[in-house]
Amino acid sequence: MSQPKKRARRTEQVVPGIHRWSVEDDRIGGVHSEAYAVVSDDGAVTLIDPLPITSDALNALGRVEAIVLTAGNHQRAAWSLRKTFGAPVWAPLDAHGLEDSPDATYTNGDNLPGGLVAYHTPGPAEVMFTLWKERPRSVVFLSDLLTHDEQGTPRFVDSQYQDDPARTRASVRRILEHLPVEVVCFAHGRPILHDGAAALRQALSEDSEFPAPMGP
Repeated sequence: MSQPKKRARRTEQVVPGIHRWSVEDDRIGGVHSEAYAVVSDDGAVTLIDPLPITSDALNALGRVEAIVLTAGNHQRAAWSLRKTFGAPVWAPLDAHGLEDSPDATYTNGDNLPGGLVAYHTPGPAEVMFTLWKERPRSVVFLSDLLTHDEQGTPRFVDSQYQDDPARTRASVRRILEHLPVEVVCFAHGRPILHDGAAALRQALSEDSEFPAPMGP
């Protein structure tokens, strides 16, 4: 899928060391899509699912040294930014639909640039990953598992746009079981900055399409 036509001109800080930018994505009806940059203590910048943005805006953050994709459908502006900055693109092994070859691949549990760790979270697609950064605050980058419309509870993407919506819910439950979720960053919608685990649990509890199984 080609990149959106619009280009961001600035980023905003989510929490110290993590920045975000957003564009109206013409490929999906003008819905806002989000991208992120992780800035390490040494000034190295790792881009996550990057959207089009000016070079000046990224140069203001530091040295762009890596680009990490959470899924094949999130390549967005990765290839043009690789050309601009000479930064290698990391993509999931066997990611579907990539328009160019990544410089490196990863799979479940791998350590990635920017202090990120990869967790396989299928559902929207078979090859889709959540990225986790432990410090200085525990942050998860959820890819397409959930969206967040400004305020309120995150919601699951309509089932018609997912490979296996029940598995999506299972992936969210597994995140809650294994990761200390504080900050949640979405591919579509504003991040949740405090007690992200509670927001994910609320999304599961309010899910009427695939409600959680009843306990004994």
